[in-house]
Amino acid sequence: MGKETKPKLGTDITDDQLYEHYAFHADIGQEPLRVDKFLMNRVQNATRNKIQQAAKSGAITVNDITVKSNYRVKGGDHIKVLFHHPPHENLLIPEAIDLDIIYEDCDLIVVNKKAGMVVHPGHGNYNGTLINGLLHHFMRLPLNSSNRPGLVHRIDKDTSGLLVVAKTEQSMAELSKQFQDKTSSRKYVALVWGDVKEDQGTIDGYIGRHPQNRLQMTVFPDANFGKKAVTHYSVIERFGYVTLIECILETGRTHQIRAHMKSIGHILFNDSRYGGDKIIKGTSFTKYKQFVQNCFSLLPRQALHAKTLGFEHPSQKKWINFDTPLPEDMKTTIDKWRNYAQHKHF
Repeated sequence: MGKETKPKLGTDITDDQLYEHYAFHADIGQEPLRVDKFLMNRVQNATRNKIQQAAKSGAITVNDITVKSNYRVKGGDHIKVLFHHPPHENLLIPEAIDLDIIYEDCDLIVVNKKAGMVVHPGHGNYNGTLINGLLHHFMRLPLNSSNRPGLVHRIDKDTSGLLVVAKTEQSMAELSKQFQDKTSSRKYVALVWGDVKEDQGTIDGYIGRHPQNRLQMTVFPDANFGKKAVTHYSVIERFGYVTLIECILETGRTHQIRAHMKSIGHILFNDSRYGGDKIIKGTSFTKYKQFVQNCFSLLPRQALHAKTLGFEHPSQKKWINFDTPLPEDMKTTIDKWRNYAQHKHF
């Protein structure tokens, strides 16, 4: 186990000079693992060299004690990475970004986010985000519980579709409560690998970080390792080797649809993080392989779109619902699969 030293005060780094960049809580049952490897599994785009340099400078603490890079993390440990400068994501700069705003009033904004746009600045994505664009459009946005302006909920970078953003403290509180109480309505459309046998079903499991690949989420049988998540799905159309489905979320966990669908053997089409960018179903014929590769090129991200969003308006107290068409990359890919299915026998 690495040597632990108390952070020195005075001439060295002091708490009021430091800014927290990352914070993690090791799951109960965590096998002993070097802190540099532990952080590499959790921080995107981080290299082992950068993490080791951070440890050398005294920037990594476990349970508020500085540690070296060979410290072995165990279950229950609180790991922080601290630096002299504030995180880049805290330096929110308004940017003139073209946003697809489909509704706006004095309380809220509803945006149709394009695929490839990050919602909030974070490691490796410090500009060009939805929040940068919204701050240019409307400077004063209330902070949520994570100090992120306006955000009531999020969708992944490579997922397209609808998001609601609060413009006042009251609307932030009201809308956040609706999402927490599961009274809002969210429907997604997804293209998944395989022939989904049941016309409809419910996936009820606990979602948490994958124990080996921390950039993935996975489904656990109990609450010891994850948070409860419920997804209802129904088949829209079958194309033999892939299926078009609709998903209704009861909860809003990170990667919920992506992890849930993988757990029942139907990974999202071209979801590279979960293995959907491989040819999972179909034939070994060269023409088929070329067809799928063409589809991957047309849709260079997971086939997931947040299509509808409904909630009670925070001040008008009436239900409002929004619907957005499938983006062109998904529409074109679905059309190609439909045409393929009509001319093939499975």
